[in-house]
Amino acid sequence: MGQEKLKKEIEYEPVVSVIVPVLNGDATIESLLESLLEMEYSKNKIEIVVVDGNSTDKTRDIVARYPVRLLIEKREGPNVARNTGIKNSKGEIITFTDSDCLVPKNWVKKIVDNFRDPNIGCVGGNVKGPNDDFFSEYAEHSISPTIRMCKKRKELDSIGPFSGCPVGCNMSFRRAVLEDAGGFDESFRYSFEEDELIERICRAGHKLVLDPQVLVWHKHRSNLKELLKQAFKYGKGTGSLLERPKKEKLVQRWFIISLLSVIQAILILGFMVLMIMMGQWQILFLFLLAIVVLPFFGLAILYLYMTRRSKEYKSIIAYPLLDYLRMLSFCSGMVYGYIKKT
Repeated sequence: MGQEKLKKEIEYEPVVSVIVPVLNGDATIESLLESLLEMEYSKNKIEIVVVDGNSTDKTRDIVARYPVRLLIEKREGPNVARNTGIKNSKGEIITFTDSDCLVPKNWVKKIVDNFRDPNIGCVGGNVKGPNDDFFSEYAEHSISPTIRMCKKRKELDSIGPFSGCPVGCNMSFRRAVLEDAGGFDESFRYSFEEDELIERICRAGHKLVLDPQVLVWHKHRSNLKELLKQAFKYGKGTGSLLERPKKEKLVQRWFIISLLSVIQAILILGFMVLMIMMGQWQILFLFLLAIVVLPFFGLAILYLYMTRRSKEYKSIIAYPLLDYLRMLSFCSGMVYGYIKKT
């Protein structure tokens, strides 16, 4: 009996569909496709589906040179492209990555290993930058990383703001679970696209696995402008969720946290303007010292502790400053998203 079970586990090799939503990705899509075609998995058990969101560059010409399936989706939004890929694929396991990623040879194999347990409905992994440049290091080692990471494998029955959740460029699902959940909500455009779906999947009784061995490399933002633009976009997506007639619990929690941050920022700015109008420069100075300078040095001390082994001391000043700028950009985007939606 034990040998039969072991044989069944060894033979577990389901058909896997890799879905890649892309929009104007001609600078990176070729490298991704090369890495996908080199994966160590039976070629007749894997299909690659690229869903082009009506690109205006050479993306389609590049994809057409490879033995993959190319679909054109004229409607906008990453979740629209993902649902199109699901409907036009055949895999028992459906996995997603992005056009600016690279995957190791064992990527699909590591994903499938986690799905041996029939209770697992979703698998997510880590995302790392391919280079050790400054902004890639910041994206992964900030107190608030730009992409969520997991340090050890864990199984979850639910997700929360700080419990962990897969990211869109490295997430996988059972087809049956996806179809039962109704697929991705296409009204999500800038943030929480995967969180909302995974919350529904967990609520239906399926487990989520976060496995750091399921790894992809991602081209992180390479300069300050791109980093702040990303934060603004996430904020805009969060702000636009306020008017949703049905807000999921996780989205509600994230929204409340973000909303409190915005209210705090408005109150601080209002108090500063009031002190300037009243000419209370001493109070203004003490106030700035309390809310800006002291927290900044607190962050600097924390980063000093975190980098004591690597001795990357430049992060002691740069990282707190980037944290501040990202927070301001996110709050600005949130206000903009809410005003635009209403």
